[in-house]
Amino acid sequence: MTSNPNSAKDNSMTFWEHINELSRRLKIPLYVLIITTIVATVFPASFSFSDNPTTYEPLIALILRIIRERVLPSDVKLIGFEFVAPIELYLVSSFFLGLAAMAPVLAYEIFKFVSPGLYPHERRELLHFMTFFSILFIGGILAGFFIIVPFGISALLPFFRLAGAEPLISVTSFYYFVFFLTLATGALFTFPVFLALLVKLGITRTDSFKKNRKYIYVALLALVFIITPGEGGLANLALFSIIILLFEAGIFFASRYEKKVEPIKTPKCKYCGESMSARLIFCPKCGRSQK
Repeated sequence: MTSNPNSAKDNSMTFWEHINELSRRLKIPLYVLIITTIVATVFPASFSFSDNPTTYEPLIALILRIIRERVLPSDVKLIGFEFVAPIELYLVSSFFLGLAAMAPVLAYEIFKFVSPGLYPHERRELLHFMTFFSILFIGGILAGFFIIVPFGISALLPFFRLAGAEPLISVTSFYYFVFFLTLATGALFTFPVFLALLVKLGITRTDSFKKNRKYIYVALLALVFIITPGEGGLANLALFSIIILLFEAGIFFASRYEKKVEPIKTPKCKYCGESMSARLIFCPKCGRSQK
């Protein structure tokens, strides 16, 4: 096995030097988290408030308003049960925005930390995994916000009418529902990457998924109807198609990293072809020596 040219420098560092290097790199995404959270909480969305201070609107308030106008049905009203609910919402939302800004920086710093100890082909594979993970996660976030969240809210509204209740929803419950469902969809979209990783590490194989494909399809279809019980057939079909595409994409990409399993060869007598144990010297059928 060829030696890694970067490993000499990496091995020359002591344990505490590695810890200091990791600490230095982790400080950068932490600074991004803090700065983004503060900016989103206090930075004005528009400087027009200088003429009229009562029109001051922080950046996070603008983002929340865009979310509300995009996904909240017109017949649903948001209410605050507590005086501190708006402040809590602003702080938590700004923190989540900070986490979103921190995530790519954190991934980059971790990659730079482990990169010196990797072989070139390992570094390329890690970059491929990180790239596909980022693309799928962002795609899942967009699909979750523009498709899944509206479906989810519309699916829950009929239960208010069945219970004879007015759709008055807590402002924090609404936004937390949007955040959770959006992030959950983003995480779901990364399934192909994790499946490929599990296969590459030898933890599982794609054969088990292929053999049970029809049962998995039925389970996924049931999951779709649970997520969107109030939607029509077209909406359910669209969501089911997305999940199936992710599932099949995961199997396809995982199969590229799957090592071929060599079939177990049973020793045979070189004279009569009788199957025999490799520990035997004489064939049990013809009695001839295999040496």
